[in-house]
Amino acid sequence: MLKWCSRSIFLQVVLGLVLGVACGLSFPEVSLQLKPLGDGFIKLIKMLIGLIVFCVVVSGISGAGDLKKVGRIGLKSVIYFEILTTIALVIGLVFAFTSGIGSGANIHLDQLSTAEAGNLADRGQHIHGTAAFLMDLIPTSVIGAFADNNILQVLLFSVLFGSALNLVGEAASGISRLINELSHVIFRIMGMIVRLAPIGVFGAIAFTTSKYGLESLQHLGGLVALFYLTCTGFVLLILGAVMRLSGLRILPFIKYLREELTIVLGTASSDAVLPQIMRKLEHLGIGNSTVGLVIPTGYSFNLDGFSIYLTLAIVFIANATGTPLAMTDLLTILLVSLITSKGAHGIPGSALVILAATLTAIPAIPVVGLVLVLAVDWFMGIGRALTNLIGNCVATVAIGRWEGDIDMERANNVLAGKQGFGFAQRKTPHAHQQEF
Repeated sequence: MLKWCSRSIFLQVVLGLVLGVACGLSFPEVSLQLKPLGDGFIKLIKMLIGLIVFCVVVSGISGAGDLKKVGRIGLKSVIYFEILTTIALVIGLVFAFTSGIGSGANIHLDQLSTAEAGNLADRGQHIHGTAAFLMDLIPTSVIGAFADNNILQVLLFSVLFGSALNLVGEAASGISRLINELSHVIFRIMGMIVRLAPIGVFGAIAFTTSKYGLESLQHLGGLVALFYLTCTGFVLLILGAVMRLSGLRILPFIKYLREELTIVLGTASSDAVLPQIMRKLEHLGIGNSTVGLVIPTGYSFNLDGFSIYLTLAIVFIANATGTPLAMTDLLTILLVSLITSKGAHGIPGSALVILAATLTAIPAIPVVGLVLVLAVDWFMGIGRALTNLIGNCVATVAIGRWEGDIDMERANNVLAGKQGFGFAQRKTPHAHQQEF
């Protein structure tokens, strides 16, 4: 058993989860000091994400051969993201409105603390607006994009750099090889960091349990329960239908991603598993160029869990504060959320900041009401991250099938357990090599 556990990151992370809960309940004061373990693990991951996105996207585009293929994948990804994000927003809105979540709470605005809400609103005011969002895609400098770890800006530069390498051709082959070799080193470092996941999960869970307690969700349990129910329904029904149309099944696919999902469960961050997810999707039989374009783009543009959270939270705040919502208000929520949800990734405290930005654009709903969801934001963040991650992985499968860039025989064999995967594997265009 010990030998098996020592080889399985999944079992180690589960053990870290269990020990974290036990420690948080038994030694609450000590556990409050363990937060840096979780934060440190996520910071270690984030320090490499910019380089990982750059190497993967550049290698994918420069090796794709045909820039028309890159353009097709990009266009199909944007179309898919917009359709699925809209569906997620509508589902969240329908569930929230029909359930009447928050009704009867009778929260008076003068009972709420305006300090935190005002700060979040100030940070969120500059986010909404299509022009501002598009301008923010362009970095002031390339180095600044990497220094700020702004994934959208890094992605833009990576697409331009990879396209230029593709156009230059053989004269730039040395640079292409250098980037490919650099990616090998970066993924080796990532493999070392991934081994620390159980410690990071232990620290994050111990801190959360000690601070909030097991009963901490009681007063907002309805909102949390509805959110997780909606996310589960979205994954099984909507994403399950997408997988069926792609020729695969959702439950074996989720099982295949169980190690990464367990890490997200403990850290509430999908950033922590970005590299492993990309490797697993390539191992599934999806082409490097498709994975390299869809996943990094999806992390910013395809936030299904966040979209569900956004509409649920807004309607909850409106109902809890006794703010009546007309049909025009619901349509405004939907349209504004379509824009603000695209700026969520990479912003500190992004969920609350984007929620504040959305509320600022909807005068009928008091911005101060977002204080109501502060207590459960971390718990809902787990559901957001899990749903976002599954949604982006399903998107990659769908785009791969749409583009004809997936080996379906291999994918079915992998999901059936006939071809295993370890952190040591990395797919290349011609073979599987030991990487970590």
